Amino acid sequence: QVQLVESGGGLVQAGGSLRLSCAASGRTFRDYFSMFGMGWYRQAPGKQRELVAAISKSGMTEYGDFEKGRFTISRDNDKNTISLQMNSLKLEDTAVYYCAAGSSWPAPSDYWGQGTQVTVSS
Repeated sequence: QVQLVESGGGLVQAGGSLRLSCAASGRTFRDYFSMFGMGWYRQAPGKQRELVAAISKSGMTEYGDFEKGRFTISRDNDKNTISLQMNSLKLEDTAVYYCAAGSSWPAPSDYWGQGTQVTVSS
């Protein structure tokens, strides 16, 4: 089984910052999927899930244009973790953020975490 566990969500005021982390584990991931891409998606209530950022094992990255450079994704292959640094947060960034892994680029979606809530207040 592949397990993805997100952490770091919470409440932050507009203009503030949060750093999300995702830890990947499991024999399947270690043996077969460690070279796959990983990424972050988000979904607000009543809205479609959208890709926030993705990163390949080699460090190639993709970002949604709406992020405007505010978010940075990083990856530690040895630790099987990815992070999302979110700066200058806006009210519309409020959503559940999901970690994902898979073979598709730039939208890996074979395995999913349970999500972590990010709430941006005014």
